[in-house]
Amino acid sequence: MSSAIHKRESLQSWIDQTETPFVIAGPCSAENLEQVVATAKQLKETGKVSVFRAGAWKPRTRPGSFEGIGSKALEWMDEAKNQTGLSTITEVANAQHVEEVLKHNIDMLWLGARTTVNPFYVQEIAEALRGVDIPVLVKNPLHPDLGLWIGALERFDKVGINQLGAVHRGFYAHKPAPFRNEPRWDISFELRAKAPEIPILCDPSHIAGKREWIKEVSQTAMDINFDGLMIETHIDPDNAWSDASQQITPSALTDLLNNLVIRTEGLNNHSSEEKLEKFRKHIDGLDSELIKLLDQRKALIDKIGEIKYEDDMTIFQMQRWFEIMRNRENLADDLGVNKDLVNELFNVIHKYSVNQQIDLLKTKEKK
Repeated sequence: MSSAIHKRESLQSWIDQTETPFVIAGPCSAENLEQVVATAKQLKETGKVSVFRAGAWKPRTRPGSFEGIGSKALEWMDEAKNQTGLSTITEVANAQHVEEVLKHNIDMLWLGARTTVNPFYVQEIAEALRGVDIPVLVKNPLHPDLGLWIGALERFDKVGINQLGAVHRGFYAHKPAPFRNEPRWDISFELRAKAPEIPILCDPSHIAGKREWIKEVSQTAMDINFDGLMIETHIDPDNAWSDASQQITPSALTDLLNNLVIRTEGLNNHSSEEKLEKFRKHIDGLDSELIKLLDQRKALIDKIGEIKYEDDMTIFQMQRWFEIMRNRENLADDLGVNKDLVNELFNVIHKYSVNQQIDLLKTKEKK
C-alpha cells in the first residue's frame, strides 16, 4: 500500500541544485552567539554545507539535563545567516516553537524522533504551519514503526506543506552494539517504496553515537543512495553542552566529505551490465526455488498441525524450537553464512508456521 502523500514539489529540487551530497551541519545545541557564528563561518568556508543547523530546544530523557537556550538561540542563528548566507534549520516540538521559528526567519525546521512518535504533537505542529511554505524534515520515530513515520509526513502534506523530507536517524537499540541507534536501513527502503517522492537524508551522528563511527555510517548512507546528510558539527565538540561524543569539528567534516565515495545508480559499461544481468537471473531462479520450498514446508506444517490437534499437543514446542535454531545457526556457521541473517529468517518462518497451525486449530474447533 502506497502512502497518501500527494505528488508535490519537494526538497528534491533544492537538493538537486547542490553538490552531492546535500549537507546540513552545525552543533547539536546553540550555546552562545560566539559559538553559533564561529561554527557557521567555518562551515561556510568548507563550501560543502547548504544549511546550518543548531538546536534551540533540546528534549531530554531526564530533567536536569541541558534543554536548550530557547528563543534567544534563534536570534543567534539569524545572525549567523546574516554573516554567512547559509540557510538555517532547527528542531520544533510544539506550536509555540513554530511561532518562534517563523518570527525569527528560520528557513527550515525538523521534527525529532520523540515528537514523531506522538500523532497529537505532530498534528499540533502541522496546524501551526497551515498556509506556511517552509521545508519540513521529519525524523523517524524511536522505534521502527513505518506507519508512524509516514503518518507524520501525511499530516504535513494534508495542511499543504509542499516541501517535505525524511531524516533517518536510526532506532532504539535493544542490545549493546557499536552504534548508539540501530540503523535498520531496511526501514528506509520501505519508506522509499511507499513514498518515493520524499527525499531521505541520513543523520549519521545519532546513528553512530560516537564520532569515530560517523564516517562509516555516512558512507553507507551514500552507498544506498540517500539524498543527503545531517551531521552534528561543533567548533569544540569535546566541550559541547549536549551530545559531545557524537559531534565533529568543521575540519573533520571537510575531511569526511572529501573522502566520501559517491557512486552512480547506473552502470558505466556494457560488460558490467551483462554480468550483472546474468547474476540477477541466477538469483531470480534461486528465489523461485526458495518460494517453492516454502510451499512444500507449508504443506508439512499442516500435517504437523493435524497430529498436534489429534493428540491435544500445544502448538508451540519450546525444546523443538531451541533445537531448530541451534541446528540452523550451526549450519550457517559451517557454511560461513551470516548467523544473524539465519536467526532472523527462521524467526519469521517460525512465526508464520505457528500462525498457520493456530488457524488450522481454529478451523478444526469450528467443525
